[in-house]
Amino acid sequence: MKKIILLIISFFILTSCDEDEEVFSPKPRGFMRLEFPEKKYINYDSTCPFAFQIPVYSFIKKDEYAGADPCWLNIEFPKFKATLHLSYKVVNNDLEKYLKDSHEFANKHQVKATGVDEIVIVRDTAKVYGLLFDIGGNTASSIQFYLTDSTKHFIRGALYLNSVPNIDSSKIVVDFIKKDVLHLINTARWKN
Repeated sequence: MKKIILLIISFFILTSCDEDEEVFSPKPRGFMRLEFPEKKYINYDSTCPFAFQIPVYSFIKKDEYAGADPCWLNIEFPKFKATLHLSYKVVNNDLEKYLKDSHEFANKHQVKATGVDEIVIVRDTAKVYGLLFDIGGNTASSIQFYLTDSTKHFIRGALYLNSVPNIDSSKIVVDFIKKDVLHLINTARWKN
């Protein structure tokens, strides 16, 4: 009787191991594929005391915030649901306050950040100086910067995506727009 039971158990064990049987495992979460446009730029010039180049796949609109100054602008990237907020201030012996505010705004994201790289901006020929904050991790704003001529002009910028921060899906978009932000910085000029 033991031999028959052992034989039946062996039969079931051997027949349950079918090589053609598919093994099911959960699929990893996927993200939408994005097709990025070709990098082309146009000049932006207005009544504001600065000018720069923006990508052709973006547009500028005035900041609609009730307390916004006339030269506060939003560069919209509709395909990527992203906005680069720009605020301009005239320097009147208060540059130190604007610099301090910029550092504080960037530091507010360090709670969720995995790190912050600071890139110094020096363009002596155009009198454009500043700092770019490249903030890593699941933060609301991954790129912030300021530009100044140290005497009259100050611009602060912050990039925000209109989505829940998730570095796994948003890093590719942030990296793409970061090149546009760097192009804006490299083409920025003050008007007299």
